[in-house]
Amino acid sequence: MNSVRSFYITNRFFYAAGTLVFLFIIGFALPWIAVVAEVIFYLSLACLLIDTLLLFRINDGIELERLCTEKFSNGDDNPVRLIIENRYPISLHLRVIDELPEQLQIRDQQFDLDLGSGEVKEINYKVRPVKRGEYQFGFANVFVSTFLGIVRRRYQLGEEQTVAVYPSFIQMRKYELLAISNQLQEFGVKKIRRIGNNMEFEQIKNYVSGDDYRKVNWKATARKGHLMVNQYQDERSQQVYSVIDKGRVMQMPFEGLSLLDYAINSSLVISNIALKKGDKAGIVTFQQKVNSILPASSRNMQLNLILEHLYKQKTGYKETDYSKLYIALKRKVTQRSLVLLYTNFESLSALKRQLPFLRRIRQQHLLVCIFFQNTEVEKVIHKKAEDLEEVYMKGIAEQLAFEKKLIVKELQAHGIHTILTPPKELSVNTINKYLELKSRGLI
Repeated sequence: MNSVRSFYITNRFFYAAGTLVFLFIIGFALPWIAVVAEVIFYLSLACLLIDTLLLFRINDGIELERLCTEKFSNGDDNPVRLIIENRYPISLHLRVIDELPEQLQIRDQQFDLDLGSGEVKEINYKVRPVKRGEYQFGFANVFVSTFLGIVRRRYQLGEEQTVAVYPSFIQMRKYELLAISNQLQEFGVKKIRRIGNNMEFEQIKNYVSGDDYRKVNWKATARKGHLMVNQYQDERSQQVYSVIDKGRVMQMPFEGLSLLDYAINSSLVISNIALKKGDKAGIVTFQQKVNSILPASSRNMQLNLILEHLYKQKTGYKETDYSKLYIALKRKVTQRSLVLLYTNFESLSALKRQLPFLRRIRQQHLLVCIFFQNTEVEKVIHKKAEDLEEVYMKGIAEQLAFEKKLIVKELQAHGIHTILTPPKELSVNTINKYLELKSRGLI
């Protein structure tokens, strides 16, 4: 029964059958063509039997293994590898269709390759998930055919596999490595000049590109024969809270990823940087109520706790209630902290409804309000208008962009720090702001 289900006839068979029918019809008028058609018919039948025998005489002629990590990084390209082995004594043509998770909405991915007898090949491809959660891979379907190409045999190989999609740990590691190697500037993170609030000596270290020349220790340099610089301690053990708005304003997608997932990815990156800088990192999420609070800490397991905490976040995209956030922060976060509030405001009136609560939070904490530029609006602004309708569209787009700038000024007028950023540059701009505030000794 399984052999019947895996038996497929190719288009080449139907072309041959159509040709034979045509020849037999002509054969009624020209008898010698009927004889030729009859010969071709028996030859085709023989080829069909030979092709079937070649493909079905071996039970396990193809071996396939799918290799991928147990966790995928949300919003990033994640590699998947298929290893295929041909155990037939002849060369084959293979068409491989991997059953991808339905969330990816990819239905046209297939790979064609030729495989010699005993040969092993790899297929490498990447998938980019844009939502957190569990993704289910199905079987890999392999259709094999011989040089005759009349019949195909289908193999269902590999195993069903569940992969968890976590917040972007690839971005987190990238910025961590760059921070350790002092190369953050290459990705747009500005080197902030230290104003000098804390000059407590920590150690003498080798000079690396970007260090302040004024900190060169000439005595140590003369002893070692190469440049040495003094290193001073930063203020440490400060609390850094990433507060994530899960309301409906964060539902808007950019390049497949919602603003909420951009905020979650950035929260993971900035928490890791804060922990590396010796500070404590914590997470707060809210919408119509405060959903969860992970207290700030610098213990060893804190980053894993943050990762698991962010992975489990679900939302109904309801109306955000800032009064609940203010009450929760007042009760649960008693120490003055850096509060990075990820939210979005599209109009000045929307901001003014929430401004009284933001001002109260600012009285207790160092508040940074992070919201997003609408990149689609920016495209309309920079596009040349070609007719009257596009002139109107451009005017509306400029008005929306101008309102965002008014929101920034309104927040700054009340002593609230702001980041207005395109979604793709969220992590870089948040790191810049964190380093700036830290260098100014504000936290």
